[in-house]
Amino acid sequence: MGQHLNTLFVTTQGAYLARDGQAVAVRVDGEVRLRVPLHNVGSIVCFGQVSCSPWLMAACAEAGIAISYLSEHGRFLATVQGFTSGNVLLRREQYRRADDASRTATIARAIVAAKIANTRTIVLRAMRDNPGDGGRQVLEQCAARLAQIASQARGTESTDVVRGMEGEGAALYFSVFNHLITAQREAFVLNGRNRRPPLDPVNALLSFVYTMLLHDARAACEAAGLDTAVGFLHRDRPGRPGLALDLIEEFRPVLGDRLVLSLINRQQVRPEGFRVLETGGVVMDDATRKTVITAFQERKRDEITHPFLGEPTTIGLLLHLQARLLARHLRGDLDAYPAFIWK
Repeated sequence: MGQHLNTLFVTTQGAYLARDGQAVAVRVDGEVRLRVPLHNVGSIVCFGQVSCSPWLMAACAEAGIAISYLSEHGRFLATVQGFTSGNVLLRREQYRRADDASRTATIARAIVAAKIANTRTIVLRAMRDNPGDGGRQVLEQCAARLAQIASQARGTESTDVVRGMEGEGAALYFSVFNHLITAQREAFVLNGRNRRPPLDPVNALLSFVYTMLLHDARAACEAAGLDTAVGFLHRDRPGRPGLALDLIEEFRPVLGDRLVLSLINRQQVRPEGFRVLETGGVVMDDATRKTVITAFQERKRDEITHPFLGEPTTIGLLLHLQARLLARHLRGDLDAYPAFIWK
């Protein structure tokens, strides 16, 4: 089963998705451009002016296929999904854990420690791949401090303190992010982490990839029978998928940042693929967006050995595996949640 291979991304403006027997038909100007059997589709992501027929929505709901709507530039808007068939006992335990400060901190610190360790790996790999870079000393200092923060996070008992450490680690990491960019440095400069809207091409790329990650994480949580709204690191907020946001923290460096750096450094994206809106926000053009989506899907096909399970898998299935490991921990099958640490 390849859940990482069957997301249908629709970016053509004006496209209309309809049910055609047991298939999804994508129509543009009345002409069928693509027809995909429903059993081959795990989820659908629509960008901008893309609409779906009620009959297709009903068929997708019945088949457990989520339809997510994003703005043309990748801002999440909504997800259409059928009834949740998750295990009620698992969800009740999830709620109990979320209300228990001590047990919440246990999961939150595992997530944060793994995220910081993974950002450190990004920094170390940049030092290894570009030993002659002028910012080596800065990167060495950053890597050393990230190691300290990750170690401190593992021994912290307070979720609020863990959140503070996550913020410190993220600020430090993004302060050296420009040293990780080795090509097109004049055009691609991270001016601090910003979003809604992103104010430079690097932030536009990061936000877009993180949005696609969030879509996959929501699907992974639902498939594992978990409630996407109730997280441990992220506080409850109406309309916010706290658990899905928890889940992607470990993967922002691995699936998000590394992909963005590769796209820039290999010059697969170019400065002319971005434009500045009147509001000051920076957005990608259609061709650049398709390049990022294609690279994201290809990255998910890469094979890896899961560090906890010791079994070969693909990067695209990691979110699903982590959601299931979290569910096993909540059920009491695992003493602790084994957060994903990239080697």
